[in-house]
Amino acid sequence: MKIDRKIREQLAALVEDEGLELLATEVVGSGPKMILRLVVDGPDGVGLDTCASISRQASAILDVEDPIQHRYNLEVSSPGLDRKLYNENDFERFAGRRVTIRMKPTYREQRVISGELAGLTGGKTVRLVGDNGQELNLPFDEVFEARLEVDWGSVMKEGKTRS
Repeated sequence: MKIDRKIREQLAALVEDEGLELLATEVVGSGPKMILRLVVDGPDGVGLDTCASISRQASAILDVEDPIQHRYNLEVSSPGLDRKLYNENDFERFAGRRVTIRMKPTYREQRVISGELAGLTGGKTVRLVGDNGQELNLPFDEVFEARLEVDWGSVMKEGKTRS
């Protein structure tokens, strides 16, 4: 199930008013367990208070527009440390970071590929340097999902310096 473009634009405007970007609207689950998830991010990350504020405001929009005809839960979250790459800009923004890319079933070669993201060429080719040092060129339209890999060593070091 997808959210109507008009409603998505209203939600995006609301999120932009908070100084953030609406990365995705995801509908997961079914029946009474359905979740409408708004994934938001900003240059300095996203705080809990901001998520709560967006949730209250989005609820008002969704109550009026009523895009889902049965019960669901609204969830507003950040993309997390192992964030998905949602659009072409993300493939450029996170160049130099390690990623894991899952290809669509129609892709006839390796289905799961990890390495250092080298960017996107012409909006059509994802460049990746594999663990063996070989540069791979993957068709963007064959990418099912790409996620950043978490460098837990850096995360743990950063956590110790904040304490």
